[in-house]
Amino acid sequence: MLQLLYIFAFTVIAFLAFGNLFRSLITLGMESQRPYRHNSGPASASRRMQSSHPELLDESGNLIDEPLLVMRSISVEEAREQLNNLYNGSSEHGDEARGGV
Repeated sequence: MLQLLYIFAFTVIAFLAFGNLFRSLITLGMESQRPYRHNSGPASASRRMQSSHPELLDESGNLIDEPLLVMRSISVEEAREQLNNLYNGSSEHGDEARGGV
């Protein structure tokens, strides 16, 4: 008898979960079809600044509209050479701090 109670309870939970899933999918589909309204008033600017990450703001608090990181392509040999220079340079400074060799 206890097994039937478990089966019934899990069946009810499964139906509730699938119903919630379908409602969420339908709501998401309706929201994705809604047109996006871009407000350009002062209230939307203050709301946008409140939700922005601090690193995306300049000194005066305005949003930065430029790329934050620019990477250039280098060859494997050049990268290996730069890493070796960094490694050798750090070991030389470490030897000097310990008394030098």
